[in-house]
Amino acid sequence: MLASWWVWIAAGFALGVVEVLVPGFIFLGFAIGAVFTGVLVGLGLLGGSAPVALLVFAVLSVLAWLGLRATVGVRPGQVKIWDRDINDK
Repeated sequence: MLASWWVWIAAGFALGVVEVLVPGFIFLGFAIGAVFTGVLVGLGLLGGSAPVALLVFAVLSVLAWLGLRATVGVRPGQVKIWDRDINDK
C-alpha cells in the first residue's frame, strides 16, 4: 500500500487539510514530504519498496520543515511581546 503513488498524494492532501485546521506549520512539512514522495513513487524512482519510501518521506519532510522554518519561521532576534493577558478584561 505504501508503494502506491496515490496513497502518498492523498495522505499529503489530507495532511494539508489538517494544517489548515491546526495552523502552525507543523503538518505542512509532512504534507509536502508526502506529496513529493508520491511523485517519486509515481515516476518509479523509488523502486516500489515501502521502507525506502518511508525513509524518503522522512527526509523530505524534515527538509520541507526546515525550509518552511527558514522562510516563515521566527526570525533571529524576534521577541514576542505580550501586552495583555488572557484573563484581562
